[in-house]
Amino acid sequence: MISDKKWSDAQLLWDFQQMGHAPRRCSVGIGLGSHDLGVADVTADLYRRAMFPLIVFTGATSPTTRERMPRGEAEHYRDRARELGVPDSVILVEPRARNTGENIRFSRELLAEQGVDVSSVLLVSKPYEERRAFATARKLWPGVEIICASTPMTLPDYVDSIGDARLVLDMLVGAQQRLLIYPEQGFMIPQDVPGSVTAAYKRLRTAGFTSRLAPGPS
Repeated sequence: MISDKKWSDAQLLWDFQQMGHAPRRCSVGIGLGSHDLGVADVTADLYRRAMFPLIVFTGATSPTTRERMPRGEAEHYRDRARELGVPDSVILVEPRARNTGENIRFSRELLAEQGVDVSSVLLVSKPYEERRAFATARKLWPGVEIICASTPMTLPDYVDSIGDARLVLDMLVGAQQRLLIYPEQGFMIPQDVPGSVTAAYKRLRTAGFTSRLAPGPS
C-alpha cells in the first residue's frame, strides 16, 4: 500500500517534470521513443493542428519495449501516426537511439542530412520526462528553441494507464535523479530544483522506489 504522503511526494515530482509550455508552430516535431504510444498520438494531433510540417520519430528498442515493439519504437510510432491519418511523406524515422541523448543527437543528424533548416523543435515525450527531454535538448542542440509537449493527463490517470503504481513512482524517482546527476556528467543543462521537490525525491528514494535509478550518488 502506498501512503497518502508518498502520493503527495509523487505529485510534487510529477508537477515539476511538466514544463508547462503552450504548443506553438515549430520547424519540426520530434517524438521520443518509449513504451508509450501516447507519444505518437500527441505528435499526430499536433501535426493535424499544423504545429509543424515534419515529424521525426526516434527510438530503437529497450528491455521494456523489445517484445511490444520488436521493429523498434520509432517504427511502431510511425505505424500509429499513419493509422491516425498522418501522411507517410512527412514522417522521418530514426531507428538507432537508445536514450534521450541519442534521441536528440541522432534526430539532429538526420535532419541535417535531409537538409532541413531547424530553428525550433516541438519535443514530445512521456509526461514525466518533459523536463529531462528539455534539459537534454538544450545541452545537445544549442541555439534551437525547444518547446515540450506530452499527453495531458493527471498522475492518477497515468498510473491507471500503466497499471502499476509502484513502477510509476520508481520512474518518477529515476527521472528526478537524472536531473540531479546528469548535468555534472555533461548530458543536460542544470535545472533549478525547488527544495520541496528534492525533499520529496529523497523521501521516495529512502522508501525504496529505486528500480529505475541510474548509477550515481544522488
